[in-house]
Amino acid sequence: MAELGRVVVRDPASLLPGGFWAGVAVWLERPQVANKRLCGVRLEARRSATLPRAEARGPGPNAGPEQEEQAGAGCRPEGGPGPGQRFPEEGPGPRPSAGPAESQGRRQQGEAQRKAAAAPLLSGAPEQRGKAGAGEGDFAALHLDSLWDDFSQSLAGGNRELLTFLSGSGAESQPEAQHELDVVLRTVIPKTSPHCPLGGPRKEIVVQDVLNGTVTFLPLEEGDEGNLKVKMSNVYQIQLSQNEGEWFISVLIFCPERWHSDGIVYPKPTWLGEELLAKLARWCVEGRQSGFKSTLSLVSIMKYSKAYQELKEKYKGMVKVWPEVTDPEKFVYEDVAIAAYLLILWEEERAERGLTAKQSFVDLGCGNGLLVHILSSEGHPGRGIDVRRRNIWDMYGPQTHLEEGAVTPNDNTLFPEADWLIGNHSDELTPWIPVIAARSSYHCRFFVLPCCFFDFIGKYQRRQSTKTQYRGYLDFLTEVGSACGFHVVEDCLRIPSTKRVCLIGKSRTYPAAAEASMDEQRTRYISSRRGCPVSPPGEGLGALEAAAGHAPGAQAGQRGTEARPEGLWLSGFHPREKAERVRNCATLPRDFIDQVVLRVARLLLGGQRSDAGSAPRGGVEAWNRGGSLSLAEVASELDRETLQRLKRECGGLQTLLRNSHQVFQVVNGQVRIRDWREEKLWEEKELEARKTRICWFFTHHPDGCVLPSDCCPFAHGPGELRPAPATRKKRQLL
Repeated sequence: MAELGRVVVRDPASLLPGGFWAGVAVWLERPQVANKRLCGVRLEARRSATLPRAEARGPGPNAGPEQEEQAGAGCRPEGGPGPGQRFPEEGPGPRPSAGPAESQGRRQQGEAQRKAAAAPLLSGAPEQRGKAGAGEGDFAALHLDSLWDDFSQSLAGGNRELLTFLSGSGAESQPEAQHELDVVLRTVIPKTSPHCPLGGPRKEIVVQDVLNGTVTFLPLEEGDEGNLKVKMSNVYQIQLSQNEGEWFISVLIFCPERWHSDGIVYPKPTWLGEELLAKLARWCVEGRQSGFKSTLSLVSIMKYSKAYQELKEKYKGMVKVWPEVTDPEKFVYEDVAIAAYLLILWEEERAERGLTAKQSFVDLGCGNGLLVHILSSEGHPGRGIDVRRRNIWDMYGPQTHLEEGAVTPNDNTLFPEADWLIGNHSDELTPWIPVIAARSSYHCRFFVLPCCFFDFIGKYQRRQSTKTQYRGYLDFLTEVGSACGFHVVEDCLRIPSTKRVCLIGKSRTYPAAAEASMDEQRTRYISSRRGCPVSPPGEGLGALEAAAGHAPGAQAGQRGTEARPEGLWLSGFHPREKAERVRNCATLPRDFIDQVVLRVARLLLGGQRSDAGSAPRGGVEAWNRGGSLSLAEVASELDRETLQRLKRECGGLQTLLRNSHQVFQVVNGQVRIRDWREEKLWEEKELEARKTRICWFFTHHPDGCVLPSDCCPFAHGPGELRPAPATRKKRQLL
């Protein structure tokens, strides 16, 4: 046994020892957070168990060849305690000399902690545990029982070193009473790649001993007869201990001289003792819950990993020919990941429903259309609609159906032929997609991946300060889906974005016969979001339900009607403009920009006014480079009208100052005057722009430009100006 590493854990919030088990739960359930070569894990089964008592020193009749060899030669510690010893720091478990009362108290405390340690397994990913169905779940539980029984027999038969390693107690003494352990069977799933084919998933038994503060990982391998057995060479343990008021976390290996590292599922010992240990120490004292589910909790991780790698390889060529101005790698691989998720979600849905035909779809607000292209190419009939045509649409070919047009929620915007409606960053359409899906047909489902926060009309207004705006918006969309009659579930995708939580409505909360009354509820809910008075049941629906066919004509005639133009579901909705308005401060009037730049420059220079066209006074050493102010401090000095005008632009004041690159540097929210003496020499491709603009410092800075004319890339006066080079578009026209 060897200790790979040990760290002191600072615990000012007194989160330990409970925080230790929260950190262990991350490594147990989501190891891909730390080990980027893993795709994830599947928790197969769990049970309570106890360790056997050692019977003899020699190997028992059930011990395998590897266990016999270790029992004879022993996996002795390297720089760590020998069998029957503990490290100088006593762990949280009962000491050999503890009296009955103390041991009883510690056992009661340990039992409470054991339940807390098991809580993440009970609530963390129920969909994953139930994914296989009841039959397979029962089989996994029986499999774990069989594996543990065989392993316990080998321990009792004479593998004293491993028994000591697991129990953390001395060989010369036994605990007064055996205590329960939490035993988990998990499958570790590595990432797959056509360029680097890896082995298949690996199974592990994880033993959590809360009373002693240890969690031991027992990898499994196939024996000569095809049965699984513990791979003794790769057993390791994470341990929590305390000494003189300080907490420690350690990582130990049972048999270091025989450790086999594949660099993926079994990393190098140095990685365990450094990288993993550091992450565990941080997780233990974070003391916060993300409020979001684990990634890919609704689909098979193994199927997703395989589908993602296949699609990534198939569509990687799109990165090289991407004609849009957006980052090709981010957008291509993000849509590949979303497509992989939907393909597996739909594949499993077909299996659940006993269907063979692939689901149809409509992507509302499809943007660049790549997601539509991938899903269509993989055999799903569908189309995408967006208010603005993109350059890349022409590259997809005739099998990808993309339409240019505005989508306005009304009686004419229904898609009864579609099985699924998709809203991938669909902005103002996002809250309407559950409504459109519900009214398109009883069998229509929806998938939304929200980004910008929109209500039915206008921007979404945050209502609870106890939640983040993102969490509040997701809860609002869940509320919309529920009001429309969907069972709404949430999942977290693996995409390069901070907004990666999707909401899915796969089934309804009501029978098809109750559609009319359910649509009344939808209408009342939509009206309530605008602040309109909620209509009593059966009133205020009017032409909407009559036109949509949700109520017989006689009933429609008895209800009061609310006139809405062209059957709109809520007046006031405006789809985005066809021509995308530039909002990066570039279209602001030049004189307005110049006034803001001058105002901010004077603030940084301490209020000095400029002498136009002046040369540096007193030499470059005396050149005033000004101070540094935060963006908030700068904003506080600007008038209300200026701030309101900037607020209507994306990025506001910060964008305007960054656009004024010649004058300012904006780093980490701090603004200062740019000192061109510190700038690198211009690259050759930038030299053609030299002297094509007037030097701001020559014209406006109190000390003039810090550089002499021949060194400054900007013109010191109109006499030095050169014509600007032609842009790429202009060259193409010539």
